[in-house]
Amino acid sequence: MSATYRNPILPGFYPDPSACRVGDDYYLVTSTFEYFPGLPIFHSRDLVHWRQIGHALDRPSQLDLDGIQASRGLYAPTIRHHKGTFYLINTHVGSDYDTLVNGQNKERNFIVTASNPAGPWSEPIWLENAPGIDPSLFFDEDGRVWYTGNRVPLQGAEYPHHKEIWLQELDLGTMQLTGPTYALWDGAVKGNLEAEAPHLYRKDGFYYLLIAEAGTEHNHAVTIARSRAISGPYEGNPRNPILTHRHLGFDFPIACTGHSELIETQDGDWWLVLLATRPYGGYYYNLGRETFLTPVIWEEGWPIVSPGNGRVEFEHPAPALPAHPWQEMPARDEFDGPELALSWNFLRTPRDRFWSLDERPGHLRLRLRPQTLAERANPSFVGRRQQHIHFAAEAALHFTPQAQHECAGLVVLQNNDFHYRCEISLDEQGRTVARLTQRAAGQEMVVAEQPVTGPDFRLQVAAQGQEVRFAVATAGGSWQALGKAVDGRILSTQLAGGFVGTMIGLYASSNGRESDNTADFDWFEYAARDDAQAM
Repeated sequence: MSATYRNPILPGFYPDPSACRVGDDYYLVTSTFEYFPGLPIFHSRDLVHWRQIGHALDRPSQLDLDGIQASRGLYAPTIRHHKGTFYLINTHVGSDYDTLVNGQNKERNFIVTASNPAGPWSEPIWLENAPGIDPSLFFDEDGRVWYTGNRVPLQGAEYPHHKEIWLQELDLGTMQLTGPTYALWDGAVKGNLEAEAPHLYRKDGFYYLLIAEAGTEHNHAVTIARSRAISGPYEGNPRNPILTHRHLGFDFPIACTGHSELIETQDGDWWLVLLATRPYGGYYYNLGRETFLTPVIWEEGWPIVSPGNGRVEFEHPAPALPAHPWQEMPARDEFDGPELALSWNFLRTPRDRFWSLDERPGHLRLRLRPQTLAERANPSFVGRRQQHIHFAAEAALHFTPQAQHECAGLVVLQNNDFHYRCEISLDEQGRTVARLTQRAAGQEMVVAEQPVTGPDFRLQVAAQGQEVRFAVATAGGSWQALGKAVDGRILSTQLAGGFVGTMIGLYASSNGRESDNTADFDWFEYAARDDAQAM
């Protein structure tokens, strides 16, 4: 029996994948929006097993996310390698998306470089006169380097969200665009929206322009055009779209397929990495847009994606490459290293060192600060991605609240207006309590509250699909449910909006006041659960 692999290859909020091959090694990067560090870098030897090796933007000097709105920040990146240097090009989007739609310059495109993809990467080099999003680079055989991105057509949009793909040469000496610009293509379906995610490839005398169109939701699609000259004219594939799931209905378990990258292996085989979603509990996807992999063949000068059925499946025959799994990360983080693991993330740029791994060795200490999860701020929060439909997460917390406004605990976060907080705090009578708060559409409601005895607690969140339960235990005690099951759908893109997936994290706040208190987390554990498992 031939080997197979399972999709998604990067589960959880890892959208807009871009990848390149260097010899026998593959490197991949995805979007991160308002989260810091920005742009995780992954390494693989077989296209199936990936390990994170770093972030491209891991210094505050590289990435300003101060006050950024949810689902703004870092959009779709592209990674390339040329003559010993890695190039990563990306868009930083400001908070007011309307200015982006209207073609104004709230978006800024930049390049960072590195000799080692694990880092360090350079400070950003900002490109002048480079409107639009989703930039990509193409290194041609003649030594010239080309930039592609999307923009509102120069002659004006003919319909809402009308975009075109454009091309201009990049001068590697000045790292700026130079020469004339060329309009290449505005997509396969006229009247459709958002021609974006362009990547150029050269094969058999043709330049191939791969794009996404129809938006990044249910109608998402991958289309392709080709030309003998890089500046065009480009002819669309008569079989476009080469990939979409929009015709399969809302009940199909993989949706929103698009925003892709073609990869040729060292053996001449072709593959496509792409984003897609896994709706569950109805047409809701809490995990965000994830990275999938599917095979490609070429017929009559055009790529055929997932030959035989044209769909991205949960299981495909594996690439004809030596299997190269990496050592799995432990489910429990004991916080005994000198730095946080690469899987942890902050909300926006951390200007203040509010966390420590050495003040109390073997613990993650969070300092209580005025900032809250409900604000467009950088609160005392560290989070990791939800990666499974059924999961359980637990944390051990040592915390003594000193005032009613102080809290610390475990949170499940979609954005500042949609999340759950399971916190230890004080009630109006000064008693220590465990409190579960739901925030939906910016409105807060206390779901459950019960007295507890501290200062040592265990907190748990467990999800069976969209049924989410929270529990608390004191030192040596058994789990006590914190209220009844709550609705996980408020953590989905369909209800919360935006482009990100759910994060599970550790949090501490003094809710608008100053405090010298701290919260110590001894460990955090995250694991997938089987359908049959229950709290």
